[in-house]
Amino acid sequence: MTTTIAAIRGMHDILPERISTWQRIEDAARQVLAGYGYAEIRTPIVEITDLFKRSIGEVTDIVEKEMYSFTDRNGDSLSLRPEGTASCVRAVIENGLLNQPLRLWYRGPMFRHERPQRGRYRQFHQIGVEVFGLDGPDIDLEVILLTARLWRTLGLTGLRLEVNSLGDTQERAAYREQLVDYLEGHRTHLDADSQRRLTTNPLRVLDSKSPETQAITAAAPRLMDSLGEETRAHFAAILAGLEAVGIAYRINPRLVRGLDYYNRTVFEWITDDLGAQGTVCAGGRYDGLVAQLGGRDTPAVGFALGIERLVELVEAAGTVAAPPLDAYLVAVGEQAQREAPVLAERLRDAAPGLRLMTHCGGGSFKSQFKRADKSGARYALVIGDTELARGVIGIKPLREETGQRELTLAEAAELLTAASPRA
Repeated sequence: MTTTIAAIRGMHDILPERISTWQRIEDAARQVLAGYGYAEIRTPIVEITDLFKRSIGEVTDIVEKEMYSFTDRNGDSLSLRPEGTASCVRAVIENGLLNQPLRLWYRGPMFRHERPQRGRYRQFHQIGVEVFGLDGPDIDLEVILLTARLWRTLGLTGLRLEVNSLGDTQERAAYREQLVDYLEGHRTHLDADSQRRLTTNPLRVLDSKSPETQAITAAAPRLMDSLGEETRAHFAAILAGLEAVGIAYRINPRLVRGLDYYNRTVFEWITDDLGAQGTVCAGGRYDGLVAQLGGRDTPAVGFALGIERLVELVEAAGTVAAPPLDAYLVAVGEQAQREAPVLAERLRDAAPGLRLMTHCGGGSFKSQFKRADKSGARYALVIGDTELARGVIGIKPLREETGQRELTLAEAAELLTAASPRA
């Protein structure tokens, strides 16, 4: 017996019964982003490994433990992209797009070798936004506002916004010294990961999930106290904007994000409905990354949201149902079966957007009608040799107790167009 082959652990198939939810989220994102003037960009899923080492940081968990990297036949070290920002920055530098402000968005798969669990996969999908060339608090506010609009468009409630400011490079450096001095006095009580991060990325200690470490960091110096007047004003303008449009938020001084390139504004949208993987969307400002990757000094801000996590929330909210078929075409008789594809194409031409399935594979009238009913279609369209000779189509409602009637092709197209939810 031949052994079956299963999908790689942590990488999953997206089956037809869930695709409508994915499409609803993608369509809603496209609609919202177009409404704010964002243009789509698509980048490769494989990049030179050094791109992520230089952008994300060599001592981050992503680069040290999680990237799928390999040496190709030319001896180059390549990696499946673990996130989208670095690829987007590389693309705008390489293609000379930084001569004016840019509002971009993308979607697609990302890859990290993590322990699979609910809401976390080794191949996962994101929608991301990146803005280049704008440095005021108004654009930081805009990217948060458009995420809030997306939640409303999807009918989602209960997502909480947390925000923080990490300061500029100098402010972070000064704070880092204070934090390290404080944590060194408690080193032996820190968890193992935090002890390692103390010498590589000490701000990540603030994000520790260890209760013992959290008790220590609760009394640590506050990054907010190290911010200068300009950074404070920038952050205050964002908060004022959120309050003006009625979006609730919480300032979370522990919110530092896991990537080295963030500065100033950082934010997350969080839910309690996904267990430990509660972050649905996260982002912030990264003004130094373009120059770090070889471009000219360019301010930038963006975010990424996890589609798998949104799918769970949208399905739980029950706001998306698979769009039903409008009609199922049943053909009885040799002549009718030959003409069925032609008739179906004429109907699709006359009623753009029509969801019409044509029966294939032959079979009796009874078996075809069972298939029509099982398909979930609203109507069964019936043609036989006699209907063909008279130029009519039988149309039978499948979801209501009314009889079959005969219509011309034009009349059938008009009825189906009027009855469609897209009409």
